[in-house]
Amino acid sequence: MVSLFRNSGACAQPVRPAESMGLRAKATWQRLLHDDEAGTAIEFAIVAPALFGLLLAILQLIIVFLAQSALETACEGTARYVLTGQAQANFTGTATVQQTAFNNYVCTLMPPFMGCGYLFADVESGPDYTTVNLAEPTWTFDGNGNVTNVMKYSPGTQGQIVVVRLFYFWPVISLLGFNITSVTDTNQNGTMYDVLIATSVAKTEQY
Repeated sequence: MVSLFRNSGACAQPVRPAESMGLRAKATWQRLLHDDEAGTAIEFAIVAPALFGLLLAILQLIIVFLAQSALETACEGTARYVLTGQAQANFTGTATVQQTAFNNYVCTLMPPFMGCGYLFADVESGPDYTTVNLAEPTWTFDGNGNVTNVMKYSPGTQGQIVVVRLFYFWPVISLLGFNITSVTDTNQNGTMYDVLIATSVAKTEQY
């Protein structure tokens, strides 16, 4: 128990309330420092934020790798559909109708945990490898956070080089400086994304 009086000679002088609180806090810390269990609790409180941040960062990386693997699988199936001429035969109508039908097909190949709202498909073709574009687009957003880039759909004909690319905007968070963001939507509360990309380049078959 901490006394509220200070001894000075023969009589005791009262201690001010603020000073009393300081003495109590000091006494409490002294008890904690000499208590092994309390010391362990203090050490854990210091380390816990970094530990939980590291665990969340690892979990985020694992999920992103799973999403990337699923996107690669979807891209392979999509490219095969184009290279064998099935996309050209089944998706008819105007260019917009064909592209919409193609996007819907790609969506059917995606796993349930990856929504189609973040998926963008781009198909380009040319007579040789030097005529196709493999550069990643410079992503732009409108005021509502929607991607404004226009994807292409040009599946080509027999014997042409076709590039099928799938882009997926995976939302991520920055934890204790760990940041895997590749693009940030500056128009919608600074939402951060890691843009996953799967690409397939091949020559169409004779169908």
